[in-house]
This record gives sequence, C-alpha cells and structure tokens, in this order.
Amino acid sequence: MAERLGVSPSTISRALQNHPSIGKKRTAEVHKLAKKLGYYPNSVASNLRRNRTNLIGVIIPRIDRYFQSSAIAGIEEVASKAGYYVIIFQSNNSYEREKENARMLLSSQADGVIACLAMETDNYDHLAVFKDNNVPLVFFDRVCDEIETHKVIIDDFGAAMKATEHLISIGCKRIAHIAGNQKVAIFRDRLRGYQEALRKHQLEQSEKLIYYTEDLSRMEGEQAVAHFLESDAALDGIFCSNDTSAISAIQTITKQGKKVPEDIAVVGFSNTPTSLIVSPALTTIDDHAFEMGQAAARLLIRQIDEKQETVASETITIRNDLVVRESTMKIQSN
Repeated sequence: MAERLGVSPSTISRALQNHPSIGKKRTAEVHKLAKKLGYYPNSVASNLRRNRTNLIGVIIPRIDRYFQSSAIAGIEEVASKAGYYVIIFQSNNSYEREKENARMLLSSQADGVIACLAMETDNYDHLAVFKDNNVPLVFFDRVCDEIETHKVIIDDFGAAMKATEHLISIGCKRIAHIAGNQKVAIFRDRLRGYQEALRKHQLEQSEKLIYYTEDLSRMEGEQAVAHFLESDAALDGIFCSNDTSAISAIQTITKQGKKVPEDIAVVGFSNTPTSLIVSPALTTIDDHAFEMGQAAARLLIRQIDEKQETVASETITIRNDLVVRESTMKIQSN
C-alpha cells in the first residue's frame, strides 16, 4: 500500500488511525485504497501494544430474563459509544459456571468486568481475582459486599415497602408474599420490606402468607396461589418478588374463579413488557434495569480510564417507581 501511494509505511499507519498530522486528502486516499484492497488495521495488536483489549466482560445469571437483557442493553450502549466491545457470559445461576465465566474473562484479558451474582454463589474468591490482578470490577443488582469495589443497586427494601403499602392503601388487609430465593440479598430485602410495611400498619404477619421459591418461575407462581387458596388464607392481596410469578398468580387466580383485583389484588416487580399484556394489566415496580446497566458501564469505564489513579469505590442507587395498573384498581373502580 505504501509503494502504490508513494509514501512511507508510517504515513499509512497514521492515516489509517486518522492522525491529524496527515492531511485530509492523503487520509482519504489511504482509506479508499485500504477498502479496495480489503485491508483492515489490526486493532488487536494495536490494543495489546497499549495494554488494552477494548473488551468488557459481563457475567449475568440468565439472559432470558427481561431485567438482565435490559441491563445488558444499557451496558452495551455506553460501552459502544466509548469504543468498547461487550462479551457476555451466562452463569445460569450456577456457582461453578460463574467461576468458569470468570476464568475465561481473566484469560481473555478483558479490560474490566461487570457482574451480577448467580443464586448459588456464596464464595467470591473467583471474583476477587479480578481485583488481585488490577482488573476493574463493578457489581450490579446482586452484589458482593465482601469485595471492595463499585456497585449499582436499587433500594429493594424501600421498593417492597412501597409495593406493599400500595396494597394497604387500596384496602387490602391480608397480604401474601411470593418470595424469591432467600440465599440472595435482594430477595431477602424485598421480604423485609414487605414485613416492615405490615408492621408499620399493624397488619397481621404470618408465615402462612409467605411462599418461598427457588427461581420465581411461572410454575412457582401457580403453586404459590394454589397453596394460599388451599390453605384458606383468606388473602386479599399479593406482593410478588418478580413479574413472572405475579403474572402467573393473576392467571391462576382467574382460573380458580376469583377476580383480580376485586377479590385479590396483585403487585409485581420489574415492569416487564408482559406486565402490560396480561389481563388485567399488572401493577409493578419499575426498577429501571436499562439505567442500571448504563450506570455500571460508566463506573467501569471510568475505572479503566483512570487505572493508574486511585478511584474510590462508589455505590449508586438507581431510583424505582411504582407503576399502578388495573391489577390493583379495585378501590378506584368502585
């Protein structure tokens, strides 16, 4: 290429990088010839010379959950604009698989890692390795307090209180809770928020009104409602730890010949697209997953860019909103 244009190889190199020392006309000529010849700069070699791969690794529990996919979209938007590529690993909520994900990211020399913990994870040595090797690390949603690093969360306790108090405000007095896996801090916080709302308003608290799940699946939502109705719990409201179980709860209540919200009002958590499709439409907590992903990516890129400096660990709490829809409108409709 240098011979054909009668310039030095260094001029070609700088022109391909759009260096300002090369005139616009010459730069355009170089790019035109490069395209014609099918030549592309070796960005990998260039990045390695700068001790960079421009890769950001993301470890998530399940990509098929709306929260996770929305967070990934937020991460990718910020990363792409900053010139980074995103590589995604799915732990499928397995501790062993998460360890393998971390090993692969470390060996691929990713510039930084964003992680949301698997449900099974109760040891964090495989993630502490990133810090030990000066690889920037950010946790989001399901975070690890044992490792001093950046975190992006929502106020799960406050959001659960908000959801439960909404049910109380429309006249519900026996409110059940479909709880997430209690190994995971966010689901423990949602349970505590539910319990605190009941305590605050002097309503009955009973283990009979709590159904513990492993994965908050559609089937577990069905099983929870069946359990409550068979045990004659006389409930008039349900706060669910995610939208999947909440939508399943609405469908099961309807199949049992009861009405939502007239007999039992339902609130979910996450504001997934299906919360609008189910009938009646689901009242839910919007946890702004996309914004959470954006915030995590910004924190990580800041660490990467300021790697030679000390960046104090920061915890960002993303806002949450109660989105009121038909599944809790029994008072308003009377």
